[in-house]
Amino acid sequence: MPKLADYRARFKCSFPQAKDVFDACMTRALQVLSDKGVDEYLHAASLICMMGRGVEPVLVYLEEAPEVADAVGEDILADLTNFTFKLNKSPNSKAIVPFLQSLAPVARRLECPESMRAYLQIVIDTMQATTPSIHGFHAIINSPCLVEFLESAPRVLQTLSLAGMKNWIHYGVKAHAADPERQAAYFLLETPDSLTILQRERHGTLLVDNERQLDAILKAMWDTDAMIVPYPTALEEGEAQRPYFDEFGLRAPDIYDDINGVSGINRYRALIAHMAAHKRYSTRIVADNYSPMQRFAIELFEDSRVEALAMRQYPGLRRLWLSLHPIPLEHACNESNESCLRHRAAMLSYAILNPNHGYTNPAILEFLDKFNDMMAQETTTTRDAADLAISFVARTRRQSDALPNIFFHDTEIDYRDDNRHLWLFIEEGDEEEIFDLSKKQPDDQKPELNGLPPRHYPEWDYHSESYKPEWVSLFEAVHPSGQASAIDKLLEKHAGIARQLKQLIDMIKPQNKVRIRYQEDGSELDLDVAIRSLIDYKGGSSPDPRINMSHKTDGRDFAVSLLIDLSASVGNKAAGSTQTILELSQEAVSLLAWAVDKMGDPLAIAGFDSNTRHEVRYRHIKGFNEAWDDGVKARLAAMQPGQSTRMGAALRHAGHYLEHRNADKKLLLVLTDGEPADIDSKDPQALISDSREAVKELSQKGIATYCINLDPNADKYVADIFGRHYTVIDHVDRLPERLPQLFISLTK
Repeated sequence: MPKLADYRARFKCSFPQAKDVFDACMTRALQVLSDKGVDEYLHAASLICMMGRGVEPVLVYLEEAPEVADAVGEDILADLTNFTFKLNKSPNSKAIVPFLQSLAPVARRLECPESMRAYLQIVIDTMQATTPSIHGFHAIINSPCLVEFLESAPRVLQTLSLAGMKNWIHYGVKAHAADPERQAAYFLLETPDSLTILQRERHGTLLVDNERQLDAILKAMWDTDAMIVPYPTALEEGEAQRPYFDEFGLRAPDIYDDINGVSGINRYRALIAHMAAHKRYSTRIVADNYSPMQRFAIELFEDSRVEALAMRQYPGLRRLWLSLHPIPLEHACNESNESCLRHRAAMLSYAILNPNHGYTNPAILEFLDKFNDMMAQETTTTRDAADLAISFVARTRRQSDALPNIFFHDTEIDYRDDNRHLWLFIEEGDEEEIFDLSKKQPDDQKPELNGLPPRHYPEWDYHSESYKPEWVSLFEAVHPSGQASAIDKLLEKHAGIARQLKQLIDMIKPQNKVRIRYQEDGSELDLDVAIRSLIDYKGGSSPDPRINMSHKTDGRDFAVSLLIDLSASVGNKAAGSTQTILELSQEAVSLLAWAVDKMGDPLAIAGFDSNTRHEVRYRHIKGFNEAWDDGVKARLAAMQPGQSTRMGAALRHAGHYLEHRNADKKLLLVLTDGEPADIDSKDPQALISDSREAVKELSQKGIATYCINLDPNADKYVADIFGRHYTVIDHVDRLPERLPQLFISLTK
């Protein structure tokens, strides 16, 4: 282990006061930080020291950062560093010290990185909302009350949740917008209305105030030391999150209000009892062969199974869970124009929990009896619940279940978690073979176990002219790697084409430069700032270290995503060539990626194929922020033919990433050798019409879509999907030359 002297050598700061406290602070940091965390800690402290704001910020950071990391985890340190530098670059630099000083008590109150990041966003919003504007410009005037807010933040969070704090801030901003002094007093909790709003927002039960009690319940009743970690409740519409648990602990909302006569603390008791029952009784099952509708039913039956087992040991839980379970009215859902699956499932769940349910629906009564028969067995498993759930879906399914108008009233059981712990997502073989495979293979050879849960996309039904909601399951992962040297050889093979492309690139590459001032590292000295810093230094003040400037090229703002069809047909020989379509595609994409890298445009590359609507595979080859390096080349070299071409879901997923790029122009290129098709779709027009709708959806989001098609018969369908935005390459052997030229032409 390195000695303190080694860490002192890595701490770049010349203030004697900082050096005096460094050993004590570093000793504390080593108790709570990993090697990676120590690197971030020293790096951030050195940068803060060089900000030109004196010694106080670095002293506070050295003392407070380990306490913050101990409370919410060391991953937050990078966020704190970035936020500190945002303050430094803004007119609110005087808030740096109060911000850093308030962090430790705030972190101890919030306890998790998600809540801490939500708090940082609240600080940003408060800074912007309280900054006066002159003729619409904010950047030149500091907020008159940001410091006061930061000083009061720990005290406010002793009383309120983050959502309550946001409401308290909103009132202060609006009520005293014309009186900065009064606004500052409000944020210092010195005005009557400030205390009144604080009390008004003081409602519900805060998890942080009841953790010890709930931890004791978990230990006494369920014999588990699992941590209960709060997450911030929705601060904006659409941000709602459901409870869940994983290997790191039980995740619960930071606040619960009383509801229907049930106190917040009892809502927490119901939630942790349900999750603890899952931890004790549930086992994971493979999700691949189940539709979203089937998975929904399996989750409901498993929820009821673990509750039934828990109530055998603790009968009082029935009354607690019943007090929070919605009571669906039997005939509330109209099956002629609404999807009633959720309603039927909620009725069955309530009937299982309440023997005096009063329902007369034959299907509900039938499966209630089957559930009770299952629970009468000596042992039951998650697999038993899954089998019964599949039978329930098949027996009760209605044509209206596919309607987009879903009946939600009295169907949300909010004391139950989101059941992410139930599922394994794997792509290969029968479930029995998969279980054997999972025992035999090391983790790094199980790509889907290390991948993400599926993303569900709708699919357009041209017969009914409506969407089938959550119809397609798309699995994404990073593409496996091969030999990067294989791509280097392809580039050498096409060195002549590369020289021609270089000439084209030089002609269209933007040449106008924009000067970026106030840089610590740059290409040349900024004399005005350097002279001012020298005067400050001679006068005994801390000089501004940002005495350099750099330049960037302006005038071109593209984000491009390339989507490659990796269906089975790309393994065929190209017409008139000894190479396969896949080999020619590798050469073309390599040249394209090289050219885009030279132009400086962000480029993402992904491949896709499918095996029915339950399994669309999306493989990331290059991310927008990745350089054109050996890692990307290795993935490109490993491309292999897959199965079918369910294009609509892949288009929507590529558009999902492209939509969030900050660029003036967004282009999605599709390289394919055939029409959309899949083995579970017998109507050739179905997936063509869905792909057309996906292109329309992307267009509405400002994303242009262009198809490069290698199918000589593409004229029969490609215009129906992409309109006039396509090119058919009849001579596929010219693809390596044509693809980069097409890109340059499209983005000229």
